[in-house]
Amino acid sequence: MKLEGVELRRVKMPLRGPFRTSFGVETERDILFVRVVTPDAEGWGECVAMSDPLYSSEYVDGAQEVVRRFLLPLLFEHDDITASRVATILEPIQGHRMAKAAVETGVLDAELKAAGRSLGSHLGAVRDRVECGVSVGIANSIGELLDQVDGYLQAGYRRIKLKIEPGWDIEPVRAVRERFGDILLQVDANAAYTVADAQHLAKLDPFDLLLIEQPLHEEHVREHAEVAEIVSTPICLDESIVTARAAAEAISIGACSIVNIKPGRMGGYLEARRTHDVCAAMGVPVWCGGMLESGIGRAANVALAALENFKLPGDTSASDRYFATDVTEPFVLDDGYLHVPTGGGIGIAPVPEILEELSTSTEWIGA
Repeated sequence: MKLEGVELRRVKMPLRGPFRTSFGVETERDILFVRVVTPDAEGWGECVAMSDPLYSSEYVDGAQEVVRRFLLPLLFEHDDITASRVATILEPIQGHRMAKAAVETGVLDAELKAAGRSLGSHLGAVRDRVECGVSVGIANSIGELLDQVDGYLQAGYRRIKLKIEPGWDIEPVRAVRERFGDILLQVDANAAYTVADAQHLAKLDPFDLLLIEQPLHEEHVREHAEVAEIVSTPICLDESIVTARAAAEAISIGACSIVNIKPGRMGGYLEARRTHDVCAAMGVPVWCGGMLESGIGRAANVALAALENFKLPGDTSASDRYFATDVTEPFVLDDGYLHVPTGGGIGIAPVPEILEELSTSTEWIGA
């Protein structure tokens, strides 16, 4: 497949309300889209890097610079590009997995559209819809948190994930469990704790949580194994799992018994599928995390979450969880599920009028 060029487009999408975690507060998403143009089709990729390097070392301005200066020139050296070759071609550039994922996804979307094949089919999806959970940020009060959770349960979400941090953990979880009873409930620490907090985290055990996600720093994988010996609630790793190899190593030392798969963090959907396969072979279930994606990223995540070993509801929430207006036709919750797109590629594209309204810049880079 020959590349004619790539458009780098930035859009700003206001969130319906502030989303607070231990690494900051998001009020809008400044998103980089990568539109890959070939003679036969065009494909879309979404970069999940945040505005500031707080969640990870990557940030959206830097991602655009890396794509422009380093990634695209490497791709343009090749007359015949397939998505399966992108990671190898870009391998000389160290890190920058979120930027690489956006480029690879754009190529993959174009390739599959030209072939008339869906991303779900290509990845090996076994379901036509996926069960949805919702991530609930740190609230201003217990009462506000309970109101938010009640609203999401009324909307039909099948799993609740609470963000936690020191000082906002045991009591919020206790309040939600006491108020709503036997719901599927888990927590996400976003690396806010240290191994010295293991006994404190064990106080969450009586609340029958599905998992505790990423309690420690992403580089402290072995310390997660120490926590797992003290805490009976399953430990799930998120930021620590950047490749299939990293997943295998973490599982082998007992650092986690569940894995959160985020394709942007892993460099793309092909490495995400490999991670899924490795976890399945090792008997460890996975679920699909979210990064406040627009409909572009959400469509691809839903396709991925339809694979066999995605055993737990993911963060594949409906569009209106975060955005009053999505850049694509909105994803709408149907009895707690989202349907897997069946069209070619990711099965969805931006609505031109909405895309233009939300865009802040465009940059065309010809091959």
